[in-house]
Amino acid sequence: MSDTNDAATEEKYAPDAMTPTAGDAASQADVNLDLILDVPVTLALQVGSTTISIRELVNLAEGSVVALERSASEPLDVLVNGTLVARGEIVVVDGQFGVRLTDVVSPAERIQTLN
Repeated sequence: MSDTNDAATEEKYAPDAMTPTAGDAASQADVNLDLILDVPVTLALQVGSTTISIRELVNLAEGSVVALERSASEPLDVLVNGTLVARGEIVVVDGQFGVRLTDVVSPAERIQTLN
């Protein structure tokens, strides 16, 4: 292919070109979220993490305590398919654990974490 075709392809698929603008009603009408609304995703809550040696791992027993690298006052991370989307705090609702979102990560911040 020639360089002109490569440039045209890059422009055609540039991320900003794929995002419909507010004035582009035809592009917005073509977006059908119903196609993806039932796609399952994995939502995980990360309270904290730590690094331990294999020796410490095999010595873990019932009643062992593992200290995490996060303060008890810090919010937990809400991950969707491994990507941070929010932060929150643990709540109990009708005897079950839940999460109250305290901070939702902006789409721009999510994109930065992918790189």
